Amino acid sequence: MADPIPRTDPPIVADEVTTLRSFINFYRATIRRQCDGLTVEQLRTPHPPSTMTLAGMLKHLAYVEDVWFNVRLAGNEPAPPWDTVDWAADSDWDWNSALDDTPEQLTALFDDAVAASERILDRALDQVPVSGAGVLDQTTVRPGRSGLISLRWILVHMVEEYSRHAGHADLFREAVDGATDL
Repeated sequence: MADPIPRTDPPIVADEVTTLRSFINFYRATIRRQCDGLTVEQLRTPHPPSTMTLAGMLKHLAYVEDVWFNVRLAGNEPAPPWDTVDWAADSDWDWNSALDDTPEQLTALFDDAVAASERILDRALDQVPVSGAGVLDQTTVRPGRSGLISLRWILVHMVEEYSRHAGHADLFREAVDGATDL
């Protein structure tokens, strides 16, 4: 990998929004780095006993971006391709269908989902009156399984989701081609 995907360490001292966004962006870049430069076969390689693949992880995280930012935060219908998925027929469609996608398709889907999420988040933060420490508490989203969800919860959840999968990606990438410390 000649030119790795750029990744910036989160600041040690920053406000809450900057800190959370910086961690999410750090882990987004980590996932992209772990998938960058791999062949279609390498992206599709499972590591038993898991059926998880790096291809599936990229598509799953694109789906996660859409669910939490586009659907839950913005209140929109799911974006394509999620809008036509029969989740009852395959609850792991994002993971399974990724095996039919090219690296370019997966990367574009992921990058587009991230860009859309960033635009939605920017709009949400612009609409909240800045009144000090409660900015992330004041912004709530449409009802989920547990009622209203704060923007803080969404951002912390995204850090959790990405950090968990970044750990998986570290192991999978090393198993595929020996690369470490990406």
